Amino acid sequence: MKLKTSILAGVCLACMALGSNAAEATECGTKDPITIAEMTWLSAGTLAYVTKAILAEGYGCNVQIVPGDTVPTASSMLAKGEPDIAPELWVSTVKSTWDQMLAKGTVYKAGDIFASGGQEGWWIPDYIAEAHPEIRSVSDLKDNWQVFEDPSNPGKGRFYACPPGWGCEIITNNLVKALDLEATYEVYPTGSGANLKAMIARQVSRKKPFIGWYWGPTEVIGKYKLKVLGMPAYNPAKFTCLTDAKCEKPELTGWAVGEVAVAVTTSLKDRAPAVAEFLSKMQVPNVEISDVLAWGDDNKASPEEVATYFFKNYEAIWTTWVPADVAEKVKAAL
Repeated sequence: MKLKTSILAGVCLACMALGSNAAEATECGTKDPITIAEMTWLSAGTLAYVTKAILAEGYGCNVQIVPGDTVPTASSMLAKGEPDIAPELWVSTVKSTWDQMLAKGTVYKAGDIFASGGQEGWWIPDYIAEAHPEIRSVSDLKDNWQVFEDPSNPGKGRFYACPPGWGCEIITNNLVKALDLEATYEVYPTGSGANLKAMIARQVSRKKPFIGWYWGPTEVIGKYKLKVLGMPAYNPAKFTCLTDAKCEKPELTGWAVGEVAVAVTTSLKDRAPAVAEFLSKMQVPNVEISDVLAWGDDNKASPEEVATYFFKNYEAIWTTWVPADVAEKVKAAL
């Protein structure tokens, strides 16, 4: 009887030890506040609240959302080591500051938040792509300008320009020259990012032609089912010339895939290794996140509401980022 009692006690102690280890494996690791940058566009705001929910509900962390934007957030992370996490930092936009952060050793890239990276390019709606399989790349535009003909300007296709003052404006104008589209296309001014978005909405709602510049992942790509046209691989020398308004001989090249990092302070990695492990796995497919953002745009939802929609409808994605017990805690909190 004593032997049985001893064995039972041993088993109980072992179970308690295993349970304790499991709990430790998914605890936050620090009682200090963890700050997360909420930037001003929908995808970045949504990802901030996704991160917050997982850390607060799944790991029991003390989490704070702080306002941010690409340049000020990067500058603050460099100078002050704050915020702790920027879930969607467009590295290519702040390359100099990013290089300084890495050299200083205070910030590191936990991973790439978008599976296909940030995308820039020329896009057409899905119904145009389906009706015209002969248009698959930007090189097909010259011989198919009639598809995009503007009734108010017969004899030319309409290309919706990049908003003035944006970096893509000069690049797009040079690509038009490189592709010899000046004789067959009118580069139609859009005026602003909001105007371009409204123009896309108008054309797609009427099932009219659209060809123009845009970027992703965004709610526009998901909502209006835009398809990016093929381009050659990125060539640094050719692209540098495309960015110059005085480029004498523009040549065709694709955009570089945008590097969009989950940027994290190294101090957080040291304080909360389990959190760092989660952040290293945090990544969303471009198509799916564009669809999520489209839902948010349609429903005029806040970033926090879009995050909740993501948790409830894309469980197969986010549950791969965390241990099973953490996922269960997040589900329970929903």
